Amino acid sequence: MTVTTRQGRVRGRRSPQGVWSFLGLPYAAPPFGPRRLREPEPVEPWTGVREATAYGPTPPRAPYTPPFDALIPETTVPGEDCLNLNVWTPAPDPGAGLAVMVWLHGGAFSNGSAAAPGYDGSAFARDGVVYVSVDYRLGVDGFLHLDGRPDNRGLLDQLAALRWVRDNIASFGGDPDQVTVFGESAGAMSIGVLLAGKEARGLFHRAILQSGACHHFLRRSSAARITALLARRLGVAATAEAFAALPLAELLPAQAALRGELNARPDPALWGEAALNMMPFEPVADGLALPPADCGVGLLVGSNREEYRLFLAPTGRLDAVTEPRLTALAASYGVNPPGALACYREGRPGASPGELLDAVATDWFYRVPAIRLAEAVPGSYVYEFAWRSPRFGGRLGACHALELPFVFDRLQDPSYAPLLGPAPPQPLADAMHRAWIAFARTGDPGWPAYDKAGRTTMVFADDCAPKKDPRAQERLLWEGVR
Repeated sequence: MTVTTRQGRVRGRRSPQGVWSFLGLPYAAPPFGPRRLREPEPVEPWTGVREATAYGPTPPRAPYTPPFDALIPETTVPGEDCLNLNVWTPAPDPGAGLAVMVWLHGGAFSNGSAAAPGYDGSAFARDGVVYVSVDYRLGVDGFLHLDGRPDNRGLLDQLAALRWVRDNIASFGGDPDQVTVFGESAGAMSIGVLLAGKEARGLFHRAILQSGACHHFLRRSSAARITALLARRLGVAATAEAFAALPLAELLPAQAALRGELNARPDPALWGEAALNMMPFEPVADGLALPPADCGVGLLVGSNREEYRLFLAPTGRLDAVTEPRLTALAASYGVNPPGALACYREGRPGASPGELLDAVATDWFYRVPAIRLAEAVPGSYVYEFAWRSPRFGGRLGACHALELPFVFDRLQDPSYAPLLGPAPPQPLADAMHRAWIAFARTGDPGWPAYDKAGRTTMVFADDCAPKKDPRAQERLLWEGVR
């Protein structure tokens, strides 16, 4: 079947289950040559029919370092036409008027792609939703601060993709007035920035933020320091022209080495906010900007109970954290270590310093920002994912990214096996996937909205149930901090 877009006609493919997919559709021109490190530009229209049966090129990025390369497999497709998106639909009929869900992947603003098999949208289309996954520029090309060039080029790409959805999604059976944008980690943090700005107004009507909110960004002074550090490493001037002239074979390894330096020596004097966020490439902003209470976007926001274990258990750091190191890190996050750690210990008798660090860092990085966002926008819904993976002897726990195969209803996808382990519970995937679709269709995922009186939080575990203000005393530690 062919579908007509504003740029030209495209031919998709129908699966045996009756789902149509249209892959590798360009929403902006290739960001290379004279377009390098600039805002996205429109696609040149084409004549004839464009085949849309395979993923398009993925944005350049350095690979994950071990052990994350095995835990989070990546898909790479070479080529310059990397600002593309993919559509799955049950009915490529302009009159269908189906709810639309637009996915922004995670990867610390340096990794990930829409071509990952785990982000296949078949289950959403199977259940009556038009699903769109988006590739956007990463690392230097997407987020390095460069004088004379627009900041946050990766976010500008996302806005361009959302405008493409507004202009074209009806041809694929979607309703452009019923768009939910959802993302995880850096994808969710991107949505947090978009919510606070004017450029995205009217481009989406609901948003789901998984393990990311509005609190992770770099001030311009910090972003300029990181640009200078990378330029020094590469032996070039800290200018857009110098970075654009570098071949990717030289730039990408240096980008990865910069991340390694940050992890080895997270000194705020060198890195600014990135010393705590541990991401050298992030959205550049003047400060924290929560969306206004009347932003007009319905929100579903949450986190995983043991997010930080992804970064501690597979690397061996879970057992290497000492009591002095735990105390120093808690202080750097802004809480009073003696009182705060006593509170966390009370809820985790016998916990090691590494296990306590997971609890504190998870709250600082993920849970409390999600709560602050829900507090800012009345009528928001909050969830917590608490199912624990058996991997690494059960020590991986309810870690960062573990909710993804449940949300996408892809428990049998081999790319998720390193995180999931054997026999993950299908009823939990049914519950999460159903809630996400219900929210996209109606704005109600199936439990009471969050407010300061009850703080109702849906806890997704073997026994899914809404709970009132889980771990309230730990939440209160962050009042006035986050």
